[in-house]
Parts: sequence; C-alpha cells; structure tokens
Amino acid sequence: QVQLVESGGGLVQPGGSLRLSCTVSGTILKIDALGWYRQAPGKQRDLVATITSDGTTNYADSVKGRFTIFSDNAARTSYLQMNTLKPEDTAIYYCSADDGWHNYWGQGTPVTVSS
Repeated sequence: QVQLVESGGGLVQPGGSLRLSCTVSGTILKIDALGWYRQAPGKQRDLVATITSDGTTNYADSVKGRFTIFSDNAARTSYLQMNTLKPEDTAIYYCSADDGWHNYWGQGTPVTVSS
C-alpha cells in the first residue's frame, strides 16, 4: 500500500513563506513524477507544480517565480517552497506521486494566507 504524507501547512500572513513536504512510503516500484496540487473552497483541484525523476519542473502560471518544487529522490520526498504568498493561494494542498500506471494522493494540508 502506498501512502503519501504531507506536512508544513498552516496560517501565514500575505508576503510570507511556507515550505510543504511530502514523503512517499510503501511498495512503489518507481516514481516518474511528484507533484503538488491545490483546491480552494468551491473550486476544482488545480496543478501547482510537478517535478519528474530527471528533475524537469512545471509550474502553474499563477505561482511561477514564487513557488519552487524540489525533491530528494533517495528519500522519496518532495518539497514545495512557497514565497511571497497571497490570499488567493489559500487552499488545501495535495501532493501526488505518479508511478506511470497510477497517480497516488496525500490527504492534503491546509494553507491559509491571511492578515
């Protein structure tokens, strides 16, 4: 059974920073890509950023220049460094792991940006 556990969410003021982390455990033969998605109240789940096993990254336009995704492949952990946070970044953040056959999800961690 594959499990993804996120941590690092919380309340932060506009302009502040947070770092999210996600560790993959269980039996997974390979990880082709790790990702972060978010879902605001009443909205669909949207891509935030992904990183492939060779280090190629992809970002949503709304977070480019502010968020950075990186990973420790040996530890099967991904990180999302979020800087210059805005109120519109408020959402539940979910991490994902893609083994080429299935996309696994974490339980989500809340991020609230408010003064």
